[in-house]
Amino acid sequence: MVSRVRVWLNRTYAENVFFMDQLRRNPSDRAVEIHATHGDPDSPVLAAADTAELEPENLSPAGYVEYALDQCRRRGTDVFVPRLHQSSIVAHRAEFEAAGTAVLAPPPEAVAVFHDKVIAYEAVQAIGVPVPPWWRVRSSEELVAAVEELEAAGHKACFKPASGAGGVGFRVITRSPFSLMHLSGFPSPYVPLDLVLEALERAEEPVDWLVMPRLEQPEVSVDCLTGPDNRVRLAIGRTKNGRRRGFTLHEQWLEPARLIAEGFGLHYLSNIQFRMFGDRPVLMDVNTRPAGGLHQLSLCGVNAPWAAVQLALGEDPGEVVPPFLGQDYTVVSGARPLRPMQLPHQRPEATEQRAEATEQQPLPAMPAEPVEVTAQQATVEALPL
Repeated sequence: MVSRVRVWLNRTYAENVFFMDQLRRNPSDRAVEIHATHGDPDSPVLAAADTAELEPENLSPAGYVEYALDQCRRRGTDVFVPRLHQSSIVAHRAEFEAAGTAVLAPPPEAVAVFHDKVIAYEAVQAIGVPVPPWWRVRSSEELVAAVEELEAAGHKACFKPASGAGGVGFRVITRSPFSLMHLSGFPSPYVPLDLVLEALERAEEPVDWLVMPRLEQPEVSVDCLTGPDNRVRLAIGRTKNGRRRGFTLHEQWLEPARLIAEGFGLHYLSNIQFRMFGDRPVLMDVNTRPAGGLHQLSLCGVNAPWAAVQLALGEDPGEVVPPFLGQDYTVVSGARPLRPMQLPHQRPEATEQRAEATEQQPLPAMPAEPVEVTAQQATVEALPL
């Protein structure tokens, strides 16, 4: 009898409830037991898991690694999918392997390259992948110089943190003065240059931003599955052009993505994003983790999470080829169950108490209505952490 696979997802994106759904609906019908931890008791990933636990607060990266190792040992975790403190966790991969746990993440060298966008751009440019022009900015003077050079070339300037994920901190520079226009409708990514400069002058510490031209659509996110042998098993592009989404296997997107995934050893699941600069695709960002929208590949008949778990367990799924490309689609929000409300005074404070409470009263899975994978269905937009 084939044993069940125990998978742990630590503090992750809310949309990864669909990652869990796909693990349970794996084509081999192998039983999967999912454990989830999070700092937010109302994260839907806690309700979607078979067992769940609140993470201890204010742990250092080293302290979190010890917490994670304890979790894996106590629960007999087969596969650990880390998002929080990924770089610290992969640096201790041998200790997790000694505990019988495979870490579904790239090696520390690859994670380090793509933690800093400037280092990442320099590295991928060196292997022949085109990148947009960029400036590293830490002061108001450097920001003005970069913006003026971009505007002189006919581009709109934008900036984002040199290290970060999920589009957090992305803004587009405008010369328009602040007015009621900025207060009408929904919040906009556009921010007046004079307000940014004022904020920089008042800041107590320097910023670390990447300034670059605003790139044009389509945006193409290539989801890759790469083995520990550095060979890509799966590469499918998810296209985004306004509200319209779709899929592509065009080599103008897949070839540079494979070059990055194989060249830097982005083992297991990664997501490599491109946009247009003029008439050619350029790299926008590289995520060394599963993308929040990875489950959308199910519209192409592909179960990428399960293929990745197979690789982590040493069961090579071979080349994963989509049997078809799903039709264009859009994304809409939907409801997911949460755990019952727990008042602050009812929450155990110590990690040991949390673990004991979870063991005594395991949280049953609260699956949403089954989602039949068809090209006609819409999927759920990415939700915040």
